[in-house]
Amino acid sequence: MIGFEAVPGSVPQAPADLLILPCYAGPDSRPEPGRGAAEAAGALGIDLVATLTAHGFAGQIGDTFATLSLGRLGAASVLFAGVGPREQAGPGAVRQAAMLAAAHLAGSVRVAVTLPDAIRPENDHQAAAAFAEGLLLGAYQYDRYRRDPVMPGWRRTALARVEVLTAGSDQAAVAGGLRRGERLAALTNWVRDLVNASPSDTTPDDLAAEARLLAGEHGLACSVLTVPELTAGGFGGILGVGQGSRNEPRLVELAYRGGGDGPVIGLTGKGITFDSGGLNLKRTSEIEWMKSDMAGAATIMAVLRGAAEFGLPVNIDAVLPFAENMPGGAAQRPGDVITHRGGKTSEIRDTDSEGRLIVADALAYLAERKPAVLVDVATLTDAAGLGEALWAVLGTDDQLISELVEAGREAGDPGWQLPLPLAYRRYLASAVADIRNTPSEGADTTVMAAMYLREFAGGVPWMHIDNGSTAYLERPGDGWPEGATGSPVRALLRWVERWAEQHPA
Repeated sequence: MIGFEAVPGSVPQAPADLLILPCYAGPDSRPEPGRGAAEAAGALGIDLVATLTAHGFAGQIGDTFATLSLGRLGAASVLFAGVGPREQAGPGAVRQAAMLAAAHLAGSVRVAVTLPDAIRPENDHQAAAAFAEGLLLGAYQYDRYRRDPVMPGWRRTALARVEVLTAGSDQAAVAGGLRRGERLAALTNWVRDLVNASPSDTTPDDLAAEARLLAGEHGLACSVLTVPELTAGGFGGILGVGQGSRNEPRLVELAYRGGGDGPVIGLTGKGITFDSGGLNLKRTSEIEWMKSDMAGAATIMAVLRGAAEFGLPVNIDAVLPFAENMPGGAAQRPGDVITHRGGKTSEIRDTDSEGRLIVADALAYLAERKPAVLVDVATLTDAAGLGEALWAVLGTDDQLISELVEAGREAGDPGWQLPLPLAYRRYLASAVADIRNTPSEGADTTVMAAMYLREFAGGVPWMHIDNGSTAYLERPGDGWPEGATGSPVRALLRWVERWAEQHPA
């Protein structure tokens, strides 16, 4: 565990293995020293701007320059880290710079750091939260199955303590911000652990057990429906997808009550623990990372955990469908017709468009309770080509969607709204059922997947987040390693916080 503390120490005397100091990008492409940087340079006896410039350091986010202190500072070495232009060095810049700086932590047990002084003192809390969050996200390693460092340059993180030097800052605000950042990163990294795990260790029953553990630790109500209860309840989507696997499906219900008699938020997420595509088998290039197809459900579990840990004054009902989509002898076939919770029927045109089938059951079940709003998170498509930096959101209430997008921007976990034209419903018309799970003509896009789910929201204000582009990275980039990212946990939790502010208990 990495511990963070706000301390009143000075830069020259700070005892540490590594001292991290911010620098800005100046208007003339030359760096400008941030808080403590000039002081450290003076102790080192160097012309900081000239030295950094000579090494191609301009102060942009991602620029770094490391040097030994040779006993002239309390720290053994110094890392100057760029945070971009001074006027833009807000929480987002701090978070990203900290993520990238984490790559330089190898071998350091104790780190000291100063926060940029461009942020107004009243925002010290935000800067500290962004720093702790970014550093922990960047330092994340998934080593559950590792025994030896088999990859070049890989080694387990040794970092144990991070001290933020608070001269010129509000120490209490910094300490509070560090605690918030730690919690947000912990929630995100918990989802990354779940998604990165071997799919043999995250079967529907395994994740139901994880949900029970979560409920017990955080005072949530929890129930788990097995195949007999799913059959009696008419959950044909979950049963149909799961019938080709020896690992039976599950439906988990979680409830958090922090908002008294206030409105209830309904949440669900896609929980396909492994997606082979079923009889419409996936290509090898796709199938190898299909353990990530439960990232939506994992996100929802983290949001409930976050609501409990932050003590948010809201009420949440979550319904999480878990199934494994396999091509076993009992697998559903293209052409099958299934009956969902509530009675609507679907014609199965493509068994690899299975996620919407289980989410449809969950939405219909939640809609029966008439919550104030419904939100689902699902890795259904590539989010319309938005790329790894943006999840997509579609739905029936533009105001709610606008608030969710803004929450994602604040959280450093951004998304983008896509349209949902009702005229496209005709492409999902079926000759034998109420609806078909993929279009009769044209591509099966993000919009078409959302159009399908809209049928099951029961007239409740509804938002669909497609995180197929952001939940799992096939290659590293921007401080993220290959693998799970935890997106959009931070965005959705921030939206729930904003909801609590707008709907006081």
